[in-house]
Amino acid sequence: MNGILDLLYQLSAIAISPATAAFAIAAIGLNLHFGYTGLLNMGQAGFMLLGAYGFAISVQSGLGFWPAVLIALVVVMVFALILGVPTLKLRGDYLAIVTIAAAEIVRMIGRSSIMGPITGGSNGIPGAQYRDAFNDLSFFPPGSSTLLWFTFENTGVSGWWIRFVAWALVALLCLLVWLLIRSPWGRVLKGIREDEDAVRSLGKSAFSFKMQALVLGGVIGAIAGIIYVLPSSVQPDAMGRSTTFFIWTALLLGGAATIFGPVLGAVLFFVVRIFVQGVTAMVVPSNVMSTQQTEQFSYIVIGIALMLLVIFRPQGILGNKKELSFSV
Repeated sequence: MNGILDLLYQLSAIAISPATAAFAIAAIGLNLHFGYTGLLNMGQAGFMLLGAYGFAISVQSGLGFWPAVLIALVVVMVFALILGVPTLKLRGDYLAIVTIAAAEIVRMIGRSSIMGPITGGSNGIPGAQYRDAFNDLSFFPPGSSTLLWFTFENTGVSGWWIRFVAWALVALLCLLVWLLIRSPWGRVLKGIREDEDAVRSLGKSAFSFKMQALVLGGVIGAIAGIIYVLPSSVQPDAMGRSTTFFIWTALLLGGAATIFGPVLGAVLFFVVRIFVQGVTAMVVPSNVMSTQQTEQFSYIVIGIALMLLVIFRPQGILGNKKELSFSV
């Protein structure tokens, strides 16, 4: 009985964790790329990593929190522009290959020994070197607080302050995307997704709108990267190809081209993974399957579930089949 209660607590705690919120934010940015514009961006983790590096290195250099955030966002905007100018004329698989290669270049440069004095190389940047700039902004009182069955430090490494900011950003970005997609700008993005040639025939610059979507989605990814590393550290290998695939899983699970689909998908991704891992650990003896193997098994189950979802409900949980027409 205690094992079941512990598992339920873990599931509820992971559902409101900063990491889950960071993945939800990253999926919102990816949704702007793929769900609404039809861009097959397979390098969202690269935007996250650049945002994290820009923020952490800026704070290390003595800048305050807000200048560091601004620098991180500007760096990602410049990267998106450099990436988009030669690649946004590509479609489908070609764009996917280029974006995943660009994200890998960012990761490999960050973890290289030459960049060690700046990025920390493969060891990364410890959170203690940049986290205080964020925690100093907290208006929560010292100590810890209990809400429902959760007890966390008010301004700890993974306390109420980071959770409050992370999920507030999720809500604000959902509202922002909702407003943008209902605007004429958003309707042009949907038009590009469904028939880019038709949009050009109406005198609209498809390239310009795709570039705007790429930059905005990348900036949202940078925000996700900052949130992701605040409770932990900047580790280049922690934001590699697998991170992008996890974000895609969250997006497709919740439903592309929906407002709350990325959020629901991110929560379900983490909750289902921990649930499968916990149940497997309780049912299967440790001499048959180790803790590491149960974690790997949980990813296998999620992969199978995603395949079945794509086959039988390709629009995702909250998606609409009418939103599945892509010009790629």
